[in-house]
Amino acid sequence: MSNTITGSICLTNGKKMNFELYSDVAPLSVANFVKLAKENFYNGLCFHRVIPGFMVQGGGMVASGKRLQEKRAKDTIKGEFISNGVQNTLKHTPGVLSMARTQVKDSATSQFFICVADTPFLDGEYAGFGKLVGQDSIDIAIEISKVPTTRVEYHDDVPVTAIEIQSVIIN
Repeated sequence: MSNTITGSICLTNGKKMNFELYSDVAPLSVANFVKLAKENFYNGLCFHRVIPGFMVQGGGMVASGKRLQEKRAKDTIKGEFISNGVQNTLKHTPGVLSMARTQVKDSATSQFFICVADTPFLDGEYAGFGKLVGQDSIDIAIEISKVPTTRVEYHDDVPVTAIEIQSVIIN
């Protein structure tokens, strides 16, 4: 794809997932993710929701002992997907990065998820904006999705042992 930005999600355990972002597919989502990464917003946050055969979600919570503490980005962005009037044809396949949101279509802020399987029911409903590069990176996301989980307050599917983001690097 043209207008591709590359980078890495570096974890505190030393593992790294390389990605490419597609600003021609989802320019607002990419600009938001890049801005937050360059501001070090993601540093110290965790993957707070992991579901095998589906996805891993991060970008909005700090693991604090047996609690999750929310970290909010102040700006919401328009949901860049077909059901919201945006022609985004990126399919939710293994390794795709997509913006998380509430039921409100224009509610995405900082949280994102990485698909670990084909999830066609998300196509046209969530803003895919990039993809992990290389099977090694996809395998790390799949590995994260399979860790033991628990319920923390009102959050389900929370890793028992926190999987923390050290940094998101934009090349």
